[in-house]
Amino acid sequence: MSEDTIFGKIARGELPANIVYEDDLCLAFRDLYPAAPMHILLIPRKPIPRLCDSAPDDQALLGHLMLTASKIAAQEGFGEAYRLVVNNGEGAGQSVFHLHLHIIGGRSLKWPPG
Repeated sequence: MSEDTIFGKIARGELPANIVYEDDLCLAFRDLYPAAPMHILLIPRKPIPRLCDSAPDDQALLGHLMLTASKIAAQEGFGEAYRLVVNNGEGAGQSVFHLHLHIIGGRSLKWPPG
């Protein structure tokens, strides 16, 4: 399902992206429509449509994404103040059905979010 999304195509190198980090498990690139000065999307190379579609054997991958998000925020100069967002499903605002984390920082972030 998520293999044919825009993120799947970026992960396979079929579409260009402003890549800021990559390793064997994941890829991070700048959002085309940033909500903050730092708005980076972090995706697993493994196509998982939604967080709720992950399986117990994805536990290490999900942990890797969290640690990598922290590494990327620090690399971008926002290691002490950033927000991670995962939208799960259309009703939560997910528009691309390939699991992704939004790494957002560089401006004041209010609570609760929209």
